[in-house]
Amino acid sequence: MMALLSMNAVARQDSTGASVWNGVYTDEQARRGELAYRQSCVNCHGPELEGADMTPPLTGGAFTANWNDLTLGDLFERIRATMPLDKPGTLSRQQNADLVAFLLKANQWPAGAAELSRELGALKQIRIQSSKPDQKP
Repeated sequence: MMALLSMNAVARQDSTGASVWNGVYTDEQARRGELAYRQSCVNCHGPELEGADMTPPLTGGAFTANWNDLTLGDLFERIRATMPLDKPGTLSRQQNADLVAFLLKANQWPAGAAELSRELGALKQIRIQSSKPDQKP
C-alpha cells in the first residue's frame, strides 16, 4: 500500500513539477547527510553551515537565492564535482545525495516518505524554490 502511495506521489510530482516542497528526502537520509557533512564539509562551511571568508553559507537567504529555480541535480553535480575542496569527487553518489538531503532539512524544506535519488536524471526533475508555491485546490 505504501509503495502504491509513493508511486502515486511521484507520478503527481512528475505531472506538476516536483520541488523541494514536495518532501523529496527522508529524515534518516538527512541524518546520514549530517554525518557526511561533519566528516567532509564542516571545516570549510562551519558547524552551523554558516560559511566563512570565501566559503558560502549553505543555509538561509543567500543560499536559497543562489539556488532558486535551479534543480537538485545542479546542486548534486556541484557537490559531486567540486567538493570537498581538498579532495573533489571522492564522495560516493549516495553520500552526495545524503548531503543534499541534509541541506534540504537544514533549510527547512519538508521531509517525505521516500529517499532522495542518487541518479542525476531524477534529481534534475526537482526544482529548488525558495518560497512555497501556492497550493492549488
